Amino acid sequence: MKALDIALKDMLRSFRSFFAVIFMFVIPLLVTGMFYFMFGNIADSGEFSLPKTKVIVANMDKGGPKFNVNTKNIPGGKDADTMGELIVGILESDDMADLIVVAHASSPAAARAAVDNQTQQVAIIIPLDFSKKFADINEDAAIEFYQDPTLTIGPSVIRAILNRFTDGMASVKIAVNVFMDEAQPEEQIYVGEVVQRYLKISLAEEDDLEAELLDVRTPVKEDAAAKSENLLVRIVGPIMGGMMIFYAFYTGTSTGQSILREEEERTMPRLFTTPTSQATILSGKFLSVFMTVSVQVIVLLVVAKYLFGINWGDILPVTISALGIIFSASSFGIFVNSLLKDTRQSGVIFGGVLTVTGMVGMINTFSGNMPNSAQFGDVSLLVPQGWAVLGLTQSMNGQPIASLLTTMSVLLAWGVVFFTVGVWRFNKRYA
Repeated sequence: MKALDIALKDMLRSFRSFFAVIFMFVIPLLVTGMFYFMFGNIADSGEFSLPKTKVIVANMDKGGPKFNVNTKNIPGGKDADTMGELIVGILESDDMADLIVVAHASSPAAARAAVDNQTQQVAIIIPLDFSKKFADINEDAAIEFYQDPTLTIGPSVIRAILNRFTDGMASVKIAVNVFMDEAQPEEQIYVGEVVQRYLKISLAEEDDLEAELLDVRTPVKEDAAAKSENLLVRIVGPIMGGMMIFYAFYTGTSTGQSILREEEERTMPRLFTTPTSQATILSGKFLSVFMTVSVQVIVLLVVAKYLFGINWGDILPVTISALGIIFSASSFGIFVNSLLKDTRQSGVIFGGVLTVTGMVGMINTFSGNMPNSAQFGDVSLLVPQGWAVLGLTQSMNGQPIASLLTTMSVLLAWGVVFFTVGVWRFNKRYA
């Protein structure tokens, strides 16, 4: 158990260092906390609500000689005897109450004037012969849409509603055309009944369920806790994960420096003169790196979960991701230190190699939905930190365990190469 004793001694030495503790725990949590408070108000802010659009309707429609469809029994019809009344009924239905405030004008000029004076936002003008033209197979029925040019969202919503309605009614016009082409002259007087029957058949649901000309659905409102969790997972969670991985690789490298430090302090050569074998001494040194990084990763995962409410995913994927991070960061630290002659070269490693590889690995965390973000994500996979970030992200997003295992296999391969080369070089160095 001498290797474990050596590992515990080195690990305790690392945690006694004020600066080591700051880099291991405080900075990752502090950076994440800054983002948490920057974006935290979004989760607590009120829900986005689309202002109601003020619509004024001038319904001039008088029906048609061959088109007198009673739509009282058709959902949304509201006792409509003309196509114009049917449209007004749809706009005034309960389904539209959250989107539209409907007013009525006595004439098209009055409707347009209301929009020009900005007392109304949209004017819908239904012409005198709308039903007549609708029933005529040779005519095109049209509705005039008049809006305040300074507005965009509200009028666009109303236009979309009308387009959806007219698209649905176009099928009725087709049915009328087919009927007029196939019916005998004496049967064409029943065109109104054909339209009414077509509406009932095409709009009605089975078992007399409610049917609608328009399917208007209000977005499901998430409670505050769900919205907050969603925000943290999508924004704060990946940032915290990236910071944890970034500084885990720093910890692995700085802890591995104990070998070089003891060599410079001449304690390492004295250890080699004791009955303890060189393999046991180096094993203890390597084990201390793994144990120190393990404590760092586990503490950050637990503290971030309860401090920021971050959902890292199910226990199995999180465990697999954490093991991958620990092994790769520790192996990387052993490998890097095996390349150094002394601790004076560590400044280049910390300021150059670790910073560059760490930032490259975190590209995907901050690129988000930016253009070419997929290409950025591919670049991050050139370094082990990128694979570690990808694995943790897969765990947080609840992706299939097979995808996570594939990612961790690549990260394991990185770690095995680093560890093998690092151990070989240290053994050769002290042979």
